[in-house]
Amino acid sequence: MTAVFRHELRLLFSGLTAYVYGAFSLIFVAVYMMYYNLTAGYANFEFALAGASFAFIITIPILTMRVIAEEKKQKTDQLLYSLPISTAQIVVGKFLALLLTSVIPMCIVAVYPLILKNYGSLYLPTSYGALFGYAMTAAALISMGIFISSITESQPMAAGICFAAMVLNYYMVTLAEYTASSAYGSLVAIVVLEVILALIIRHMTRNDILAQGFGLVSVAVTAGLYFYRSEWFEGLLPKILSNLSVYERFYEFVDGIFDYTHVIYFVSVIVFFLFLTVQSLEKRRYN
Repeated sequence: MTAVFRHELRLLFSGLTAYVYGAFSLIFVAVYMMYYNLTAGYANFEFALAGASFAFIITIPILTMRVIAEEKKQKTDQLLYSLPISTAQIVVGKFLALLLTSVIPMCIVAVYPLILKNYGSLYLPTSYGALFGYAMTAAALISMGIFISSITESQPMAAGICFAAMVLNYYMVTLAEYTASSAYGSLVAIVVLEVILALIIRHMTRNDILAQGFGLVSVAVTAGLYFYRSEWFEGLLPKILSNLSVYERFYEFVDGIFDYTHVIYFVSVIVFFLFLTVQSLEKRRYN
């Protein structure tokens, strides 16, 4: 795993990927800090981090698009399978290299609250709590990007799908509130999500029976619950998406709420998507 970590880190810094990611990250934080803290005069550095989190929509696809997709395109992933380590160790090694790359700019950002403290009544615990949530959000989104990179051999396609996933994660609660606040709207949206999940299961397992069985059972159960108690579906989708959204959890840190359940949530998201990545690589390995 250490060899994979070092190799991936060397690739990131021998090219432009790490530097472009770091530049975008620092620029966005600096712009929002200038707007909220210096121009508007807010004594809350966490507001700048909340605004800068929008940059993940651009930076995460840049950082993760080649991590596995390029290996598959160049057929060098077959060399990884020959290493005396498990697929899980390969994935974790790559994840840690990307995570370190994302954390390095944050070490510079960590100095900003100390500078602002000299010019106002900045409360450092909430600032650094938000910075911790900012780092956890980056880690969770990186794990998603790695999984997306593992399902294609094209870097542009991996970047495009990852960009769409980041945009959806950023806006999904707002969109759900506008489009699916009614019971019927929630029903339709949930059924669509179940069908998409069944297609993902089909892609991951190549098992038509499992995918069709999951799709039919989940849709039937959802429809049955709707006809039994339709009022349960009033505003249901926004509530579900609010609990699933990575950004919604991060905003809790911005509001000064440091809840260990949010940390467990981020860790669970990371483990879940890394597990899916391992399964995706294992399927290609045995094929």
